[in-house]
Amino acid sequence: MIKYLVRRTLGWLLMIVVATNITYFLAWSFLDPRSNYVARRPPLSPEQIENLLAPRNLSDSVPLIERWWNWFTGILLRWDWGVSPTGGSVNEQIGFRMWVSAELVLGATVIMTVLGIAIGVYTASRQYKVGDRIWQAVSIVTMNINIIVAALAVVILAINFNNWVGERVFYVTGSSSEGVTGFFPVIIDTLQHLILPTIALVITGYAATHFLQRSLLLDNIKADYVRTARAKGLTKQQAIRRHALRTALIPVSTQVAFAIPGIFTGAILTESIFAWQGMGRYFLTTINGNDVHGVVAVAAFGAVLTAIGALLADIAVVVLDPRVRVS
Repeated sequence: MIKYLVRRTLGWLLMIVVATNITYFLAWSFLDPRSNYVARRPPLSPEQIENLLAPRNLSDSVPLIERWWNWFTGILLRWDWGVSPTGGSVNEQIGFRMWVSAELVLGATVIMTVLGIAIGVYTASRQYKVGDRIWQAVSIVTMNINIIVAALAVVILAINFNNWVGERVFYVTGSSSEGVTGFFPVIIDTLQHLILPTIALVITGYAATHFLQRSLLLDNIKADYVRTARAKGLTKQQAIRRHALRTALIPVSTQVAFAIPGIFTGAILTESIFAWQGMGRYFLTTINGNDVHGVVAVAAFGAVLTAIGALLADIAVVVLDPRVRVS
């Protein structure tokens, strides 16, 4: 198992390096850092613009291969991912924003996954009964609710609740408050900011896991090995928990693991509505600001998360499927 994971890790590391370098060349094909200064008033002379871009390795007057080499050696030797056209450090931005997104995304992903699996198991074991039909109707509705609508509804309810109790229990913007110190006060403040966006993400995201888990479990309930287990005296619920659920969880765990990169960098609307300065908003900012180094760093971050997701999927398959452990 360890040797297998090491081989997989080395393979993914090579793919990350290749994909990141390809992204660097692609970014230069459609982003133009010089355009950030063209429309300034008072206008800057070409020499002034060149003096701003050249020290930041963003001048298009320098051959592209030379720019790439300076950027690539900076990463290898100093772990320096470069600076933006305005001079901001990409390392600092990624280092700050990745943890902001992690606070929001990881908790919401765990909750929506556990909730989706639990509802999927509940409805599959009660196929076509009242509980199954009610949850299917609810999930169909929530799946088709846009994240903007869900987030605004949650914000309105939170504001009304705050007004009703006469205190600010929930914060509708930002990931933290300034000036909060102490272990428990910081935790409480974080939760007050985290609850609303988490609820919005869970409401719109759990249904996909619910329907996938239900469908897979229904297929496995009818399998021969589950019928054999029931013939040996197990109840339907026991056969589901001990045998069918383990097999049905494999595709679900794989899907969740590979969805992590998209959730991290794709929560643009949620972060914008709740004013979280995470990776999603940073990705949008770098594109709008012609920030080549920032765009490439976000792409590399997504590639690393994809590799982590793939390794987690492999581990989940090994844990859940005894046949893979034997092989």
